[in-house]
Amino acid sequence: MAGIYFHIPFCKRICAYCDFYRSASLARMDDLVAALHRELEDRSDWLRGEAVRTRYFGGGTPSLLAPAQIRALLDHAGELFDCSSVAETTLEANPDDLTPAYLDTLLAAGIDRLSIGVQSFDDACLLWMNRRHTAAEAVEAVRNARRAGFGNITVDLIFGVPGFGGDSLRRTLCQTLELGVQHISAYHLTVEPRTTLGRRAARGEFAPVDEAVSEEEFLTVHRTLTGAGFEHYEVSNYALPGFRARHNAAYWHGASYLGLGPAAHSYDGGRVRSWNVASLEQYLAGAPAETETLSDRDRFNEYLMTRLRTAEGVVLAEVEHLFGRERLARLLHDAKSSVCAHTLRTEDGRLAIPPERFLVSDAVIEALFET
Repeated sequence: MAGIYFHIPFCKRICAYCDFYRSASLARMDDLVAALHRELEDRSDWLRGEAVRTRYFGGGTPSLLAPAQIRALLDHAGELFDCSSVAETTLEANPDDLTPAYLDTLLAAGIDRLSIGVQSFDDACLLWMNRRHTAAEAVEAVRNARRAGFGNITVDLIFGVPGFGGDSLRRTLCQTLELGVQHISAYHLTVEPRTTLGRRAARGEFAPVDEAVSEEEFLTVHRTLTGAGFEHYEVSNYALPGFRARHNAAYWHGASYLGLGPAAHSYDGGRVRSWNVASLEQYLAGAPAETETLSDRDRFNEYLMTRLRTAEGVVLAEVEHLFGRERLARLLHDAKSSVCAHTLRTEDGRLAIPPERFLVSDAVIEALFET
């Protein structure tokens, strides 16, 4: 299963927590779209004839694209790659962009899955994060999407926001469930130094939540959503049966993908990774992608990092097949302390982090890395 990712870096407003590459100026949207078409042509051999199963517009705010631009990019990709068996085409969207008219044209353009960046249904929390929509607008956006015929909708949420746990978080979760979406991505707030929140924290204007609060809120999310029938299948992702995010699964299971646009990454499914320059101006000027060839150690560590983010974890027989008996023996030896601490478990020939312990996944995985 191969995927194609289009990075649309433009935003009308920069969220206080955002550390992704983005631009608040929309002046060069048409130039970007033209450059994406050129990059499709230039990198048409990257997937080596492998069938494309998923396509994804991320950002930034891809819902700033006109449906005609989306349709043209998908059609062009279909001319260059085998897209005959595509199973999922996703667009990330801001709630206030999802008018009934826009939603109707998105369906006609080929989008069949929406990832809606709600983050919270608490207006004070949205203001704190500098989001450009209200809770009521977010509710209406999801309802509009359902009325338009979208049957595969993700709502993105953020928890671990200082002052907005407890009842605020529970109300957000209840509102999300009431809207009847099929998939929920719930991320713990990370305060990065180069963001507005990072600068505010450095000035002492607020403090990130402590570990005890993080764990409490994580478990509130986990128990509420799994209790409502959602499967906690990846560190930050919950799905009703049959609605896992197929595109993201390509990243977690080592499939090949082509990333287009400034700051986008690509992987050939084997040893080669590439990434575009994180600069709109340089990308538009034709700056070439950088590449790296992964060593055996890099591939092993990346395998652990991605697979152990999922509920299925790593298949021990696959570890031996891909990396050898010696690495498998070392992995099992290094995993013993975490198994005893119940942050890892071995079952049915797999090594996995129990979903209720996903909050500490980074530390558990890092302890298994080969240095």
